Amino acid sequence: MSVVGIDLGFLNCYIAVARSGGIETIANEYSDRCTPVYCQQIVTNVRNTIHGFKKLHGRSFDDPIVQTERIRLPYELQKMPNGSAGVKVRYLEEERPFAIEQVTGMLLAKLKETSENALKKPVADCVISIPSFFTDAERRSVMAAAQVAGLNCLRLMNETTAVALAYGIYKQDLPPLDEKPRNVVFIDMGHSAYQVSVCAFNKGKLKVLATTFDPYLGGRNFDEALVDYFCDEFRTKYKINVKENSRALLRLYQECEKLKKLMSANASDLPLNIECFMNDLDVSSKMNRAQFEQLCASLFARVEPPLKAVMEQASKWKLLN
Repeated sequence: MSVVGIDLGFLNCYIAVARSGGIETIANEYSDRCTPVYCQQIVTNVRNTIHGFKKLHGRSFDDPIVQTERIRLPYELQKMPNGSAGVKVRYLEEERPFAIEQVTGMLLAKLKETSENALKKPVADCVISIPSFFTDAERRSVMAAAQVAGLNCLRLMNETTAVALAYGIYKQDLPPLDEKPRNVVFIDMGHSAYQVSVCAFNKGKLKVLATTFDPYLGGRNFDEALVDYFCDEFRTKYKINVKENSRALLRLYQECEKLKKLMSANASDLPLNIECFMNDLDVSSKMNRAQFEQLCASLFARVEPPLKAVMEQASKWKLLN
């Protein structure tokens, strides 16, 4: 029996296993080590494809965060008998509600299958990484999803701790236990949340000194700023309302994410072209990094406060210890 580690992200998942003296990231059937967090086919079946459900774990349907997420999702959310948030999709030719634990359980079952195919042996035990800001209810919800998938979750590990562990495992130049530790700051800007941690390293020893986060700031906020900008431009330029068409809006999100990544390495004007975008129209535009930074100035301003807070926390911890 093997124990696998699962990085359960908002947008993508990774599976890893310790073997042959190291950590190996397992590839799926497409020889890709990154598996999307989609249940169905997102482009061809927009309203029946479940994605972006990580923030719905352990929350009631009436929770303000669930209602905020609801606006972003093309599929329908439904209040379950116990008051929690569920999803409503067409399955086996009928409309059916699924609890979030069932949906995540389906995803984990797929990852379990991928692991077993790669390792050529049964997989029962796992460790799952979760955001450091998850509440007890959210953690219990993820544990329940693992049970649905037939997995025994040995431990839920904070993503900030997992990142620090990954850094320290292969480091051969860490100071001995009797010397001053090496302090390292880890910054994790995910798709839907922003986490920062300070960790102290000695050889064979890791200590998390402080952790801060902004659970409402992530890569998708920058994507949304671009999408809103181009929606306004296309409304004026082509007389179309992109937000009324779920499929067109999804395609625009995908193109904006690609454009964002290109701008990180290129300061010149970059094109955005989408063929047969909406109403048989081809659309085009452009943007450069300076425009992007101006457009997202309020988002960039939210990056620094958690960094300052984590440094203050770490300094206080060292003074007290």
